[in-house]
Amino acid sequence: MEKNFNVIYLGGPTVIIEIGGLRLMTDPTLDPEGETFMIGDKPGYWKTAGPATLEIGHIDAVLLSHDQHKDNLDNAGREFIKTVAKTLTTHVGAERLGGNAIGLAPFEAVKLNDEVTITGTPARHGPAGTEHITGEVTGFIIETKDIQIYLTGDTVYYEGVKEIAQKFQPAYVFAFAGAAQARGPFNLTMGVNDVLDTASVFNDAVIIPLHFEGWSHYTESEKELVQSFEAIGIGHRFKLLEPGVTVTL
Repeated sequence: MEKNFNVIYLGGPTVIIEIGGLRLMTDPTLDPEGETFMIGDKPGYWKTAGPATLEIGHIDAVLLSHDQHKDNLDNAGREFIKTVAKTLTTHVGAERLGGNAIGLAPFEAVKLNDEVTITGTPARHGPAGTEHITGEVTGFIIETKDIQIYLTGDTVYYEGVKEIAQKFQPAYVFAFAGAAQARGPFNLTMGVNDVLDTASVFNDAVIIPLHFEGWSHYTESEKELVQSFEAIGIGHRFKLLEPGVTVTL
């Protein structure tokens, strides 16, 4: 069975996945280093690195966890999705974006071609009770007849992630990590403990972190992730991607 696919990590939450004859991009963040974004009337967070490459090429579809935060869809990313045939995101996000955007509810699926199916997955962008602040988000399952890949999107570990594990057996989990903090002293994305909990319920999957570098409001880096996986003896299940390099998985 042909299970190989290619990935090109651009930085932050943005990766290109080449699978089933398609080129997919997650959460386009393509602005240069230094771009600053406001929270209310004050500078809230900014880019500490630009994308590893701007030689992107053709993209068949964007998998957008949500449109309301700039570290998942920045200014250049918002312009970029206008050039792509499909952007899959939340239903409310699709309404806001219009145009090519298609909304997916949790466990709602759409076929992109004869080989690739995309399924929306539950996600919660922070602790319980913050949903009215953070808004709706989604993750994704990318599935062919030979392999499943899980993109967590911006979420913490909660019962929705366990529900995904009961329905799918991904070989790779792209975990949006970084323990992002922007509105309070609580994590809006997975911290180390969340990533380890996710690894425990997808116990045959390789864990690949995204969303842990390139932005000012990420509070954990690859250092904490690597140390934690090594400390509990599962370092062999953790893989970092080299920015800008095509990697075959």
